[in-house]
Amino acid sequence: MTITAPHTPAEWAAYYRLRYEVLRQPWQQPEGSERADDDLAASTTHALLLAPEGYAAGVGRLHPSGPAQGQLRFMAVHPAWQGQGIGRQVLEFLEAAAAAQGLRELVLQAREAAVPFYERLGYAVVAPSHTLFGSIPHFLMRKELTP
Repeated sequence: MTITAPHTPAEWAAYYRLRYEVLRQPWQQPEGSERADDDLAASTTHALLLAPEGYAAGVGRLHPSGPAQGQLRFMAVHPAWQGQGIGRQVLEFLEAAAAAQGLRELVLQAREAAVPFYERLGYAVVAPSHTLFGSIPHFLMRKELTP
């Protein structure tokens, strides 16, 4: 399986479907809440890993958020693929894209349950952040990229 940016309508549909099913639907959020205004900006990088059956196994996105800084958002792995390295592959793809863009630091808002995943991959908690949907604590995390 190869990670690419979504290009076709079917790939975009699979990409957004996973973002919705993993990141919004379990908290009764409306369809459409998985989309962001800057998703189609030229500076936004998307990562899509399709399962052999054609659905999204993993997704994530990167956008610039400051001088030489990028932010990761909407990281999601299909439940059938969790624990199999898909999240790591998506993250490494986005980190490589950030480095290619000259970014030197990445930040993200991790759900409490995902903090250990990001820590294993070199991210450090900076501070507690917001609570999403009134029940999901988030933590600001950062990682310095090596040139």
